[in-house]
Order: sequence, then C-alpha cells, then structure tokens
Amino acid sequence: MSATFAGIGALVLWSVLALLSRLAAGVPPLQLTAMSFGVAGTLGLVVLALRGDLGALRQKPIAWLHGIGGLFGYHALYFAALAYAPAVEANLLNYLWPLLIVLFAGPILGMRLGARRLTGVALGFAGCALLLGGGVNFPADAWFGFLCAVGCAVVWALYSVLAKRLSSVPTAAVVGFCAGAAMLALLAHLAVEPSVVPDGRQWVAALLLGLGPIGAAFFLWDIGMKRGDPRLLGTLAYAVPVASTLLLIATGEGRMGWNVMAALALVVGGGWLAATAKA
Repeated sequence: MSATFAGIGALVLWSVLALLSRLAAGVPPLQLTAMSFGVAGTLGLVVLALRGDLGALRQKPIAWLHGIGGLFGYHALYFAALAYAPAVEANLLNYLWPLLIVLFAGPILGMRLGARRLTGVALGFAGCALLLGGGVNFPADAWFGFLCAVGCAVVWALYSVLAKRLSSVPTAAVVGFCAGAAMLALLAHLAVEPSVVPDGRQWVAALLLGLGPIGAAFFLWDIGMKRGDPRLLGTLAYAVPVASTLLLIATGEGRMGWNVMAALALVVGGGWLAATAKA
C-alpha cells in the first residue's frame, strides 16, 4: 500500500507543474528546463554517490537516448507552451498524453484498442477541438504555444509507451537522464535563446520544480507503478488535469469558461473511458 501512496504523491506533484511553471514566467523555456533539471540531476547524483549506486548510470545508448530525449523534449515543449499560450488551454492540451498512450500502444506494442478505447480517444480529441474553437480569439503567438502543447503530449506518450521495452533500466538511472537533459537544455538555450538573470520568485519556482514535479515525482511514480496498484494509479491520474486546471484558475492564470468546462469533461471522461476498458 505504501508503494501506491508513493505513486499518488507523484500525481500530487504533477498537479502543481503548471502553477510552478507560471510562477517562473519570464525565464526562457530552455533556460527553465536547464535550471529545473539541473536541480534534479545534481541532487540525484549526490544521493547516488552517498548510496554508492553510481553504477546504475551504466546503461546502453538506447536507454540514454530514450531517457534524455523524453525528459528534455517533453519539458522543453511544455514550458514553451505555457510561455506562449494561455496557461489553462495549453495545460489541457498537454493532457492528451494519457489518450495518446492508449492510441500508440496499438501499433507500437501490438495491443488491441477496441471500440471503448477508441471512443475515449475520440472524446478527448473532441474536447481539444472545442477548447480551441470555442469562439475565443487567441493571439497569433498562442497557436505556436498550442502546437508545443500538442507536441509535448506526443513526446510523453511515446516516452511512456516505449518505456515498456526498456523495463530492465533501473529507477536510479533516471538521475543520469535528468543530468543529461539539463546539459542538453543548457546547450540549446545558449544556442537559440537570450539569457535572463532570474529574480527571487523565478529561482524559487525553478528550485521547487527540480525538487518536485521534475525530480521526486519521477521516482515516486516508478515505485508506484512497479510495486503498487497500477490500476488505481492509472484511474487517479485522470484527476491531475482537473486539479492542475483548477489551481491555475484559482491563482488568476485563466478563467473557467463554458468551453474550458466542456473540454475538461471530455478530456478527463475520454481518458477514464479508455483507461477502464477491458483487455
């Protein structure tokens, strides 16, 4: 039961990812990615060294490509989405990833989809279409942000599905992936973005991101999925977009219009329908 609670802890941390990202507003996306993963990677390496477990970092190149590519790609796109698009809408588009996991599991893992799962996926996509076509006139920059939000959903879904083929990679190796993602983000930042000297608020946000949603959450989720009840955790995961969206609205980062409420119901409902389908 304690392992299941560890997984629930990851879901709680992920529910504040969008809020902390908005708290760091003004820091370029790649710089924020480098800062937050730098915190997670540095702390993780210290813990591994103290435990004498640095050998966990000796992994095959495919594991490094999958780990760094997934972590860096998802979070760089996610931070860009929240930087350029309205936070509530971008955050909901990001939560297409549970539905895309269902969709990708068919061709990649050879799993049967079935009518119930496909109906759930269709409802989720309908919710996103309603969100973007609900009569709101978005500025031109917002559409780039929306594209990034959809991109990060695709990246995380592929990362999650492909992880099943790399199940032998230990949880401790995630520390190396975080450090690698930080270095890749730093190089990309120096190449394409202007640097910003963070103020106190932005430093606190980056530190909390690296300790929580971009740090401890990865390890808690791995424990929960491997040793806890994945059925319960999979069902509870669909509460994350609800909690995340409500936190953004409560802190003034968006408003609960009719299209947001309807889209939220369709995305979460579609995800629950797909997740509870029989094999």
